[in-house]
Amino acid sequence: MTAFQRYAVVVAAFATALYLALIVAAFGFISLLADVEVVSEPDAGAFVGPTMAAASLLLVAVVLVVSGVRVPPARQRISIGTALLTGLGAYAVYLLVGGVLLAASSGEAVTGVLFLGANLGSPFPVAVGILAVLIVVAYLAVLVARGHGASRPHWPWEHDDE
Repeated sequence: MTAFQRYAVVVAAFATALYLALIVAAFGFISLLADVEVVSEPDAGAFVGPTMAAASLLLVAVVLVVSGVRVPPARQRISIGTALLTGLGAYAVYLLVGGVLLAASSGEAVTGVLFLGANLGSPFPVAVGILAVLIVVAYLAVLVARGHGASRPHWPWEHDDE
């Protein structure tokens, strides 16, 4: 593994942690301001919502690591297509995992399908998708800058002028 690939993996880990923090913050604000529950299904249980978020988080983490490790530093680009597909994938995975978990817990596939239909336009999966797009774009921007010679910021006292 090259130094750039190690750097890409570390930045992907931090970007994934930032994505989790943004999901938690967005869900909190949306729930507070709109006075709605993240998972409105009364029989959902306590683990459906976190599992849905974890599935989308895992998808974004894998995309970040793969796009950082597989592309050489000189060829790194900000791919809006990759960002949009990742956002759409995070949105879909979030909803599908919720539907599957609800269908499995109730024993009826109809419950999962109804959950999917009721939550397609919900602000929570939309936030998951939009935040995924933003995280991928920011991550790729950091890798592009590093691939083109940018280094970390330095404090004024770190210069070797002395």
